[in-house]
Parts: sequence; structure tokens; C-alpha cells
Amino acid sequence: MHSTLIKHRVYQQTLQLLPQKAIFWEEQQALLIANLHIGKVRHFHKAGIPIPDKTWLKDLLNLQALLTQYQVKTCYFLGDLFHSVHNSEWEVLAKLLATYPHIKFHLIRGNHDHQADDFCSQLPMSVHPESLLVPPFHLIHEPLPAPRNTDYYTLAGHIHPGVRLDGLGQQQMCLPCFYFAKQQGILPAFAQFSGLGIVQPKKEDQVFVIAEEQVIEVS
Repeated sequence: MHSTLIKHRVYQQTLQLLPQKAIFWEEQQALLIANLHIGKVRHFHKAGIPIPDKTWLKDLLNLQALLTQYQVKTCYFLGDLFHSVHNSEWEVLAKLLATYPHIKFHLIRGNHDHQADDFCSQLPMSVHPESLLVPPFHLIHEPLPAPRNTDYYTLAGHIHPGVRLDGLGQQQMCLPCFYFAKQQGILPAFAQFSGLGIVQPKKEDQVFVIAEEQVIEVS
């Protein structure tokens, strides 16, 4: 393994893999984020499950910091920006987005976003029902089983990718990761409060785990 500022090249484009579990696309000054799940913590509160408020607040603070630090011009949410039904977390997100009138926000609708259509119409954000082509990338929520259009490289979210690593003493740990196959990359879930979908990389795939606020390539 090795860790440094990770700049992953895809189709002659430079993608910075950030420890906040987002991608900064240098050539377009664009931020790509998957699975923020705003509203999820409040949803669990209503069900009587005490998830700390600081969990979703940290997510929004991370988003705010990235939008500012990288002088973002465009932000693409690769689905599941929202979770459950309208609650106070949604309103905080709306106020945050409104403070960046110079940034173009796009949402590729995910399976958890279907209840947010009316709310999205009030936001400074374009919503795309299935996918969005931003050459050379095909932005989508759910990964494709077998991408075939070699003119575009697919970037997706949805599955909250993670890998299982073996440590000393036969212990194992599971870590979120950026996962890049030949024709498709999958972003980790941006939300702190999220599970993992363990992936099984092939030999030619590239995997970068996030551990202790670092991005580390796994060889």
C-alpha cells in the first residue's frame, strides 16, 4: 500500500480521490459525490434509534469545506442525495446550496430520491432522472452490469463499495473504497452513517481505500 495525494487518470482526465470520499475532477473544477443520504439520521430518530446529530452535520460541513476549498464550478450528486421523507435536514442542505449561487448543482436521481422531486424543484439544482453524459464520463447512480460504450467511462455510486483487508494476527477490517474497473468506477458513500457493499476486485481493477482520513491504493 502507499498513500499520497491520489490523482487517478481516466480517459486523459485527472480525478483527485479525496479522503472525504468524494472526487474532484480537475479539468472541469467539478466535485462528484455519491450517497449523501440527507435526512437519514432524522428518519432513524423517528424510529427511536438514537443516531448522533453530529453525524449528518459533519457530512454537510465536509461538503461545505470541499465546495469552498476546491473553488468548485460544478457539483454532481450521483444519486441518493436524500433519504426517506422531507425533514429538517433537507432544509439545512437547501440553505447550504443557496450560499453558492456561482456553482451549478446536478443530481442524477437515485432510488432514495424519488420522494424529493417537489423539494428539488425549489433548489438551485438540475435533476436528471437516469443519467448524465459529461464527456468523457457517463454519470449514473446504479452501476451498470457491463458497460459497453467505450466512448464514455461510467462513474456510479449506489452500492457503498468497500473491501475486506486481512491484517496481522488474522484479523480483518472492512474499509470504504474507490473502485475502478476498466470501463466503470464506483464512488464510496459520502455519508458518515452508511454501510458497505463488499466488492471483489479483479486483478486488473484498481482499488483505493479510505482509512484514517487518508486515501491509500491497495496493490
